[in-house]
Amino acid sequence: MESALTARDRVGVQDFVLLENYTSEAAFIENLRKRFKENLIYTYIGSVLVSVNPYKDLEIYTKNHMERYRGVNFYEVSPHIYAVADNSYRSMRTEGKDQCILISGESGAGKTEASKKILQYYAVTCPASEQVQTVKDRLLQSNPVLEAFGNAKTLRNDNSSRFGKYMDIQFDFKGAPVGGHIINYLLEKSRVVHQNHGERNFHIFYQLIEGGEEDLLRHLGLERNPQQYQYLIKGNCPKVSSINDRSDWKVVRKALTVIGFSENEVEELLNIIASVLHLGNVQYGGEDSNACITSDIQIKYLPRVTLVLSVFACLHLSLTFLSLCVFHHQLMSPLNLEQASSARDALAKAVYGRTFTWLVNKINTSLTYTVYTRTHTNYSVIGLLDIYGFEVFQHNSFEQFCINYCNEKLQQLFIELTLKSEQDEYEAEGITWEPVQYFNNKIICDLVEEKFKGIISILDEECLRPGDASDLTFLEKLEDTVGGHPHFVTHKLADAKTRKVMGRDEFRLLHYAGEVNYNVNGFLDKNNDLLFRNLKEVMCMSENKILTQCFNREELSDKKRPDTAATQFKASLAKLMEILMSKEPSYVRCIKPNDSKQSGRFDEVLIRHQVKYLGLMENLRVRRAGFAYRRRYEVFLQRYKSLCPGTWPNWDGKLSDGVSTLVKHLGYKPEEYKMGRSKIFIRFPKTLFATEDALETRKHSLATKLQAGWKGYSQKCKYQKLRNSAIAVQAWWRGILARRRAQHRRQAANTIRRFIKGFIYRHKERCPENEYFLDYVRYSFLMNLRKNLPKNVLDKSWPTPPAALTEASEHLRKMCMQNMVWSYCKKINPEWKHQMEQKMIASEIFKDKKDNYPQSVPKLFVSTRLDGENINPKVVQALGSEKMKYAVPVTKYDRRGYKPRHRQLLLTANSAVIAEEGKLKQRIDYGTLKGISVSSLSDGVFVLHVPSEDNKQKGDVVLQSDHVIETLTKLAICADKINSININQGSIKFTMGQGKEGIIDFTPGSELLVAKAKNGHLSVTAPRLNSR
Repeated sequence: MESALTARDRVGVQDFVLLENYTSEAAFIENLRKRFKENLIYTYIGSVLVSVNPYKDLEIYTKNHMERYRGVNFYEVSPHIYAVADNSYRSMRTEGKDQCILISGESGAGKTEASKKILQYYAVTCPASEQVQTVKDRLLQSNPVLEAFGNAKTLRNDNSSRFGKYMDIQFDFKGAPVGGHIINYLLEKSRVVHQNHGERNFHIFYQLIEGGEEDLLRHLGLERNPQQYQYLIKGNCPKVSSINDRSDWKVVRKALTVIGFSENEVEELLNIIASVLHLGNVQYGGEDSNACITSDIQIKYLPRVTLVLSVFACLHLSLTFLSLCVFHHQLMSPLNLEQASSARDALAKAVYGRTFTWLVNKINTSLTYTVYTRTHTNYSVIGLLDIYGFEVFQHNSFEQFCINYCNEKLQQLFIELTLKSEQDEYEAEGITWEPVQYFNNKIICDLVEEKFKGIISILDEECLRPGDASDLTFLEKLEDTVGGHPHFVTHKLADAKTRKVMGRDEFRLLHYAGEVNYNVNGFLDKNNDLLFRNLKEVMCMSENKILTQCFNREELSDKKRPDTAATQFKASLAKLMEILMSKEPSYVRCIKPNDSKQSGRFDEVLIRHQVKYLGLMENLRVRRAGFAYRRRYEVFLQRYKSLCPGTWPNWDGKLSDGVSTLVKHLGYKPEEYKMGRSKIFIRFPKTLFATEDALETRKHSLATKLQAGWKGYSQKCKYQKLRNSAIAVQAWWRGILARRRAQHRRQAANTIRRFIKGFIYRHKERCPENEYFLDYVRYSFLMNLRKNLPKNVLDKSWPTPPAALTEASEHLRKMCMQNMVWSYCKKINPEWKHQMEQKMIASEIFKDKKDNYPQSVPKLFVSTRLDGENINPKVVQALGSEKMKYAVPVTKYDRRGYKPRHRQLLLTANSAVIAEEGKLKQRIDYGTLKGISVSSLSDGVFVLHVPSEDNKQKGDVVLQSDHVIETLTKLAICADKINSININQGSIKFTMGQGKEGIIDFTPGSELLVAKAKNGHLSVTAPRLNSR
């Protein structure tokens, strides 16, 4: 980390503890801004990681990055989520103590992504076996499932977690992840039945509708249109451009399989999701005091998908009547329209909420590694807490009250554990602990949770008391009971200035992070969270195995009133605090840079708001209350020993003495540092910065000395090695050369002797005297042939063979030619074959007949000379179903005056069409085309001859094309008139209509010229390109 201090002016400091002006919020935010601008989204506050959501993909999460942080000291590398994950893992392994990582922040700050990165890090870097790999896969795949059922699109975040999640990752003695356990907190069930404008319901509803197969939707009675379902249109935002529901559905279905859901369980789970949608479409009518269901279609689907087949009447009745037990008699009381709608929504919320709890339990079952638990009872744990941050909205209700109460408890725990960690480190190093003044928010926690006097107790009491209890009576009770509390204010108790910004149905709590006004409307209903007994009875009758587990029949016989939502949350929060207190914590504080989810935009007002609500300045103040920097002696001495002659290059004594010598040489004052048992503590960042700047200056002189010494030594060693090597090589090489020369002389003499004897006996039958010579002659011919083989099928050259190889040479020549022909044919692709066929037809028609044919040979024919943009859509529409095979721009010469007109020649399967802009000027069917005339010169003029008796035609057509060879070849192929193209010399006669004839005279000249001659003929002058 110290290596980055030299760039601190540009990119800020990596640890806020090193800020000189650490009490300034502006300096804190400016440091964040510098790092965010450089895509450095992670910064430390001591061991706390601050993460700013970049809203874009950064290349800092690859396997190479994971390996870089694996097993490395926390402060040796730049801040990263992987550093926190690895530090917790190593602490768990070395100290044998359970760890937890607390991730908090606003919606959209990146909490869920941070937890995913930690899980991915453990999945890649931890040791694994085949069984352990299954657990890793299930841990990773649990995320998309929980996100589908527990996340939703909100105004602040397209993938906002609407529940708190604590996940335990269990590791065996080898450090491999072998299991896990998830605890969920406070699912926002109200979202099932209502969403604010611009927000959506939980993802799973849209994923099912958009991605579900047609057979599945038909079975569930659903349509592929979210607008058809009342529970999905409350926020008027059924589709979001940044969310691909169809793709996400495939991911969720695969994840359910990986986790271990059977096909029956998946089917029953989707039946429940569909039943919630159908339940939302149940509409009521009738009189106000006696509601009745008016939407029979939706109510008929409900029994089928919830498997309450035998009790259709009971379900219908339960949604319109309330069952009361009076003196052991069952009475049915009709519900009014408001009560019936509330009962319907309560059932939908209960079904979804309990199903979500079942889903979490099912995932926990799949994460339990049974083989491991049977053989080992002890395991280490790393917990991940991904929980909602402090929330302040324009309208704050019961959910925000619970969330902010949770954050108060976490802040209390955070400060206590941070102070405890600091105090333990000071005591371990033998340094006097200096008490730190900080805001103790226990007073706020007591205000909320104290027995009999706290807000939750008063809320429960108001929910349970008989009579006309309402949200306003609850507010009055609060004023009477806790009205004198310094952190509690209502409109009635406030001063005149505060009353202007507070409603009469609101109360204000002064949290550690600021003031929040809570609207009491809905507090009692949300806290009661009750479901009518007769609706529970109907759900207990379901044959859906998931619903039978969610709605236990024991509930019906249990006369005890269930705990309220606030009490349940308070109890679960107390258990969470116990879990966190039993573990060694690490912290990740997530910050959202802007509300518009834009990359690179830094909203200072929004960030200042989050820095305050996350308590980061308070945390920094606690961390800086003592010493800003601390390092072990060996680390400090190893880095800075070059700054002191007494410690450079090596220190052989005690480490503490070496550090003491070093700091005295650097001129540290006694109040600037303290020496602990194994660490040095530096109080001020400026002291460290001065040391780091001195080291940066010292590096240059050190580098020069090291380079000079090393260069001299390396060059001397290199010279000695080269000299010795040269002497050895020279001696060895001389011997080799002498032996080679003697051997070569012997071989040369033998070869010459054998060659001369063979030449003498060359005309005789093969014998020992001439076999060498004859073999040499054959070999020489074959080697010569190998070097001089024909290059292509047109190359007829072939070396002259000796007399003995004449027959063999002929066979080889034929084989070579066959091979070249076969290779050439094999390389021809369909497009080139088609091109060659056209070229062959062109050759057959024009070769040695038309002057400009040789120039067209090397040019490839194209499929069309006009693309779709050049052809008027009206022409394409007029052609109808006829497919256009070729199109080319042409010039048409009028029959009267030979005035040139720009036209387009279009060839279809049945006819040639001449078009002008958006009109079809003339259509010539191939069957009526008598022939085509063209001159032998290099001009592009040609005549299409049509029958004079055809009333549809006005005579022959005179056209000119810049690509006449290509155009006529295409026309001949399309019309099957290859033999009907006449190449004339001198002149061409053509019919002008009404029995009149016209003549085109062709004369060679220096340049192309087409004009009407004085004799009334069309004169065409064209340069002669080739002599025939």
